Parts: sequence; C-alpha cells; structure tokens
Amino acid sequence: MKLLDSRDPAFRKRWEALLQERSSSMEEALEVVQGILQQVQEGGDEALVRLTERFDGVKLRVEELEVERQRWREAMAQVDGEVLEALEAAASNIEAFHRQQLREGWVDFSPGVVRGELSRPVERAGIYVPGGKALYPSSLLMGVIPARVAGVEEVIVVTPPSPGGVNPVVLAAAEIAGADRLFQVGGAQAVAALAYGTRRVPRVDVIAGPGNLYVTAAKKLLYGEVGVDMLAGPSELLILSDGSSSPRFAAADLLSQAEHDQEAWILLITPEGAFAERVLEELEALLAETPRREVASESLRRHGFAVVVEDLKEGMELANEFAPEHLELHLKEPLTWLEGVRNAGVVFLGDQTPVALGDYYAGPNHILPTARAARYSSPLGVWTFQKRINFLYYDRGALAEAAKRVVPLARIEGLEAHAEAVKVRVDHG
Repeated sequence: MKLLDSRDPAFRKRWEALLQERSSSMEEALEVVQGILQQVQEGGDEALVRLTERFDGVKLRVEELEVERQRWREAMAQVDGEVLEALEAAASNIEAFHRQQLREGWVDFSPGVVRGELSRPVERAGIYVPGGKALYPSSLLMGVIPARVAGVEEVIVVTPPSPGGVNPVVLAAAEIAGADRLFQVGGAQAVAALAYGTRRVPRVDVIAGPGNLYVTAAKKLLYGEVGVDMLAGPSELLILSDGSSSPRFAAADLLSQAEHDQEAWILLITPEGAFAERVLEELEALLAETPRREVASESLRRHGFAVVVEDLKEGMELANEFAPEHLELHLKEPLTWLEGVRNAGVVFLGDQTPVALGDYYAGPNHILPTARAARYSSPLGVWTFQKRINFLYYDRGALAEAAKRVVPLARIEGLEAHAEAVKVRVDHG
C-alpha cells in the first residue's frame, strides 16, 4: 500500500487522480459484448451452447442448459450440514432485513380529487450469480431473496457452469432462497438470454446480480431492453480509523477485500500516522500467510492507499468524496459519526463489525454500488424489483377549478390541443 499525507502540497492532485482512475473504461469490453448479444438474439439456445463451450470450456446439450429441480433437492442432501445451517440462517437474516424495505402505495384525498401511487413488483426477475471456478452461494441469496420479498412471480437464476456441473452448494442455496428456475449459463451470453429470451430461457423484466466486466458491459448495453440493478465494478473498502482499535483488525479487513480481485480498491484513512504504519506492518505479516497472496498483493500494489489526515472531520470528507462500496468506521463512538456519512454502499460501525459479516450473514445486501456510484445509487434491495404506478381522479368541479391554471400553461407551451382537452369538458361537460 502507498502511504499518502493530506498535508502534502501534492496530495490534492494525487487524490483527484485516484478518484478519476476508478472510472475505468469498458470500451473494449463493449465491442466484444455487442457481438455476443447479437449471436444470442439470433441463435437463441444453440448460441448459448456454443458460447458456453467457447468461454467456459463446458460442452452442453441444449436440454442441459436448465438444471432440473430434482437436482436441487438432491443437492440439499449432499451439502455438509454445517454449511446448510449457515445458508439457512443467513437466508433468514437477509429476508428479515429486506422485509423492512417493503413500502405500500399511498392515496391522498382532497375535495373532488384523489391522488396516489400503486406499488407493484415486476413479473419476472433474472439473478446473475458468478460461478465457474468460483463459488458464490451468498450472492444467490442476496439476489433471489429481495426479489421474493418484493413479490416477484418468477425468479430465474443464471450461473456459469463448471465441468462437474453447478456446485451442489449453489443449488442448495437456490432451493433455500426460493428461486424458480436455474440455468447453467454465464457471462454476457446469460445476460442476453435473460433480456431477449430464448426457447428455454424466459425473458425477464429486471436483471440483478454481480458479474465481471463483460457481464457489466452486457447490462449497460441492454439497459432499456430490460431493467438492471447497477453497473458494478471491482470491490472496495475504506476504513476510517481514529487509531483506537487494533491495527491487526484493520489489516485483516483490508486483506479480506484485497483477496477478492486484483482490481479491488483498499483504503485506510486515519489522523494517526503511527497507527497507519502499524497497520501496514500487520498487513505485510498477514499477507505472507494468506492463500490468495498473489491476488491480494497485486490489489494492494495497484489500488492500496493509507492516507494520513489532519483530523477525523477531514477523513470523513475524503470518505464521502471516495463514496466507497464498503465503509468501516473504526472509531470510539462510531454511531456519532454515522450522521456524517453521505456516500457509501454500506457502513460497518465499530471494529467488531467486519465486512465479512455483511457479505455472508447479517442481512444487509452485499450487492452494492461501486466506482463512486454510491453518490447517486443504492444497494440492491426490494426496490430493485418494484415499480411505482401513479394514479389520479378529478370530478367535474375540481377539473373546472384546475382549468384556470391548466389552460394558460398549455397555451404558453404552444399545445392548444392540450388546453382544448380540458376546456371541452368544462364548457360542454
């Protein structure tokens, strides 16, 4: 990790460059993905089979694209009991958290007027779960459960295959979460299948879930054809510390994010320079022991920063500018600082609340905005799968009164037919 000091005259320029660097270009990926989308749109299931063999090295028949429910139930018996219990406990916490997000419509009455909104779930949602060589049952729970809580009628899971088929733990997670169907197809081709529909893969209304650069590029290109949750990038963690907690805790959390991806962003901000030095020492010691040392080392080398600031107020200002996916507040009184957080995907309060707790178990969603998108967007939630429908009723008397305002506004915009649509009712109603 690189050590920066906000009191350095060159700091501001370096910080701005750091923020700019996170807005990575996906132009090359977009060009590749455009061709994949066209193949799926034109070739359907047969194209999915070809692309799966090309990109995942797995040869499937068209009828093998969908994993039948019987295999889900068989997987439940194959998974270690302790893992199964953990999945069920996590699912319970995730559901309880997301039920708090449910919002009903509203209605407002005034003389002659009724106004309001309906809240309606989308009919069908697609959940992308990364896979292949990796294993992410937690992402399946985080995607499927909010859709179910929202009231989505049919939830479709797509995940890349491996030579041995979809891992039983992922199938068990699908059963626990309440998914309806699961297809072993991944990458941009899976997103295309969900957006366009094929003979076997149903067309959905919303696609949600994390994926690699090509999955994100596909979501970007297909937005409008279908709704998407967000355009997520590499994982991020920013720890704001007053130096009162264990440097080993901070180092362990930084490393836990660095092992995700070589492109992950890892930041420590503190007014205590000596504490920052101790964290870096602990990080080196932990790095030597971690199995994913190569990935974590590259992440820390490329995107790891320890920033020494004047005080915690300045540190919070920098944190809000960075708008991290994950923000940990290692502070003596973290709750008093929560009010100051403006931009973050999720906030972990105190040094006993690591990101890993939220990633797997506690309930808040781990599918979060990255690359400064937390300035304007939110974590995946029930709202991702719901939409609002406005409604309005006026009786004749209320319309006559409103016409005094509506007609001149329509005319000033040059839309005489709009004005007449109101006048004809008032004059000849």
